[in-house]
Amino acid sequence: MAAARALRRILDFLYLLGGIIASVFLIAILTIIVLQMLARWTGTTFPGATDYAGYCMAAASFFAFAYALNHGAHIRVSLVLSAMGRMRRWGETFCFAMGTLIATYFAWYAVKGTYVSWRWNEISQGLDKTPIWIPQISMAVGAILLAIAFWDHLIQLFLTGNHRIKSDLVDQSHAE
Repeated sequence: MAAARALRRILDFLYLLGGIIASVFLIAILTIIVLQMLARWTGTTFPGATDYAGYCMAAASFFAFAYALNHGAHIRVSLVLSAMGRMRRWGETFCFAMGTLIATYFAWYAVKGTYVSWRWNEISQGLDKTPIWIPQISMAVGAILLAIAFWDHLIQLFLTGNHRIKSDLVDQSHAE
């Protein structure tokens, strides 16, 4: 039981860390935009600023996925699940199983794509000439974190009957 509590704390910390990293990338986007504005006002150039902002946006999105899943921010089929009545658990199990399979498949290919980009030494087509595997790392890590979160919720649903999504409004109204 102590090992399960320790694992729970580690997983919750990883999801929170993903959210914090996503917020840092959002701040990086703001910083890049401000620097680009300053560069225009002073008549200088900031080569690759648009590309860097795009990389930060992708990183912010992927790191935030697992955190958002834990807080009920992803779109779910709650209306259909609510209408299922006593069969709701089967519907949730099916939805989480499909989400888990898709997230795992995506994580596998995100890692594989990053490796191939590194192996072939792919360079971005923008002015920045960044090795493309560098921004792809954030996508791969975020996809892995999302797959772990889906596995976590699916296993919780199998073992306890509760998926542990914290602020799912339909579940709160369903419990009343």
